[in-house]
Amino acid sequence: MSQTQHPAAPADRYGTAGPAGGSARRGGPLGRGAKAAIAAALTAAVAGTAWFATLRQADDPVAHDMVSFDVLGPEEIEVTFQVHMPVGTTATCTIEALAPSYAQVGTLDVPVGPAQTRTSAYEVTVGTSQEATSAVVAGCTPTAP
Repeated sequence: MSQTQHPAAPADRYGTAGPAGGSARRGGPLGRGAKAAIAAALTAAVAGTAWFATLRQADDPVAHDMVSFDVLGPEEIEVTFQVHMPVGTTATCTIEALAPSYAQVGTLDVPVGPAQTRTSAYEVTVGTSQEATSAVVAGCTPTAP
C-alpha cells in the first residue's frame, strides 16, 4: 500500500502559532487602538447629531402634523391638523388645498396659539376654486409676541 503525501503549507500563509497554539493575531484585523478610535468617532458622531437636532429645535420651535381632511363639496375642504410648540407661543400655519394635479386650489393662513399645552389640534375649512382632493399643512412659522 502506498502513502499519499500532501504538500506542506507555506509557513507564513496562516500566521505563526502563538504560545497556546493559536494565531498570533488575537484581536482580529484591528488592533486595540483602532477599535478605540472607531468607538470615539462613533460617539462624536452621535453627540454631533444630538447637538444639531437641539439647535434645529431652537431655530424652529414650531412643528406640525396633518391629521385628516374631508372634502365637503366642490368649493370647500375641512382640514384637521396639530401644532407642536412651547406653551405660550403663537404661530401662523398655512394650509393648502390641492387638486388631483397637485395644483393649489385654495389656501388659508391660520393663526394658532397661544396654547396651554405643547400639542394642540385645530380644525379649519378652506375655500377652494375647484374641488380639492387633498390638503397639506404647508408650514407653520412663529409670530412675534
